[in-house]
Amino acid sequence: MAGPSRELIQRLYATPPDRFVAARDAAVEEARRAGDRAAAREIARLRRPTVAAWLINLLAIRRPELVADLAQLADALRAAQRDLRGGKLRELSAQRRAVVGALVAEVRKLAAETGDAPPAGKLPLAEVEATLNAALSDPEVAEQVRSGRLLRATSYAGFGEVPRPQLRLVTGGAEEPAVPDRAAERAETRRARDERAAERAARAERAKRRRALDRELARARADQERAEAELTGAVRSAQDGAAELDRIETELAELERRRAVAEQELSRAKLARRAAERAVTAARRRTGEVEGAVEALDAEEGDAAGGGQEAD
Repeated sequence: MAGPSRELIQRLYATPPDRFVAARDAAVEEARRAGDRAAAREIARLRRPTVAAWLINLLAIRRPELVADLAQLADALRAAQRDLRGGKLRELSAQRRAVVGALVAEVRKLAAETGDAPPAGKLPLAEVEATLNAALSDPEVAEQVRSGRLLRATSYAGFGEVPRPQLRLVTGGAEEPAVPDRAAERAETRRARDERAAERAARAERAKRRRALDRELARARADQERAEAELTGAVRSAQDGAAELDRIETELAELERRRAVAEQELSRAKLARRAAERAVTAARRRTGEVEGAVEALDAEEGDAAGGGQEAD
């Protein structure tokens, strides 16, 4: 099996974080129904990004050409720093600020166009800006940004691949004293301020998530207590019902026993009745026979008495 398609992965990472897990699980089920278990396992391993990481993924997926421009600027900045080209570096630093600002504005626009996105005032744009600045300094971060599969925001404490040296102004072969790079110092100050703001925003976001999770935990525990109370009541009702059923079954067994005894007694009574009926019938028949014999004897005696009178 080829595994999940690039379009599917992009669609998942363009989904707002609060709907990511449901969309991922639906994709896993679809892959399983299609018989692609390897793809299902790979999709199931995908992790939900933070809101800041989702915004950057949205930028990489919807506007890849802007992220490509960011990568080109990062290459130019690293080259200028390696070559110690102070003027070029200052020019590129100004360009960096402009590019990062434009990308943050584009992120805000993309979020507004996406359904179920957090309100504009709650977007962690400071974390987005810190991550984009880190991508300009760290090739590994830049690659994660380009992939559109970033999981969390990041920041970069320094700038460039090597420590920034103190620049010297060289004119006509005579070396002048070192001249502080004021623009670079201001850039460092702004960068430090941005990083502190990003850290504060990250702490605030974590605190907000903690409060939300605490509320959710309290609700879950209350629901658990209710469910356990209902379970206790249901167990008690089931026990009472079982006891009542045992009592009724015991009574039914006693009634069945008494019914069997009554049926036996009824059978014996029916047999006795039939025997008595036969005895009555025989007695009546015998009585009829005896009465007939008596009548015959009476008639015979009457005849005998009449014959004697005629002889006299």
